[in-house]
Amino acid sequence: MSLEQVHARRLDIVDPLLQPLYDYWSGKCGGRAMPSRSDIDPVDLSFMLGQILLIDVLRAPRRFRVRVHGTELVRRAGYELTGKTLDALPLPEYRAIAQRSLTTVVETCAPFHSVRDRVVDGRSFRYEGLVLPLSRNERDVDMLLVGMRYSE
Repeated sequence: MSLEQVHARRLDIVDPLLQPLYDYWSGKCGGRAMPSRSDIDPVDLSFMLGQILLIDVLRAPRRFRVRVHGTELVRRAGYELTGKTLDALPLPEYRAIAQRSLTTVVETCAPFHSVRDRVVDGRSFRYEGLVLPLSRNERDVDMLLVGMRYSE
């Protein structure tokens, strides 16, 4: 049984830091389907710094380039993706999962929530992820704000 849930709702989110991230994003929508990157102030996200990815959506062909890979996420994963495309993610199975999740948000223009298990250095970890769309033109997703939190 998959723990994945598409189209995040606040009530689905368990992690106490992902809930305010969703609320912040939702508050920045201001009646729109999604806010733009310029609406997001990194200072407001200090509670999540280190656990955020900011990802550019490239077109023709669609690819994803990591603009920011949070330091805590880098530490846990053991690799740095800042400035690289998703193709550089060294684990093919995880790359495929990430590609599907990000593509879902781009195609639906809606948040995506998931709870998954991941093996790092032979140890299994559960993490909760939240992918939030951003758009300059209120129609096309051009950037993704991602929060990831690992359970201890």
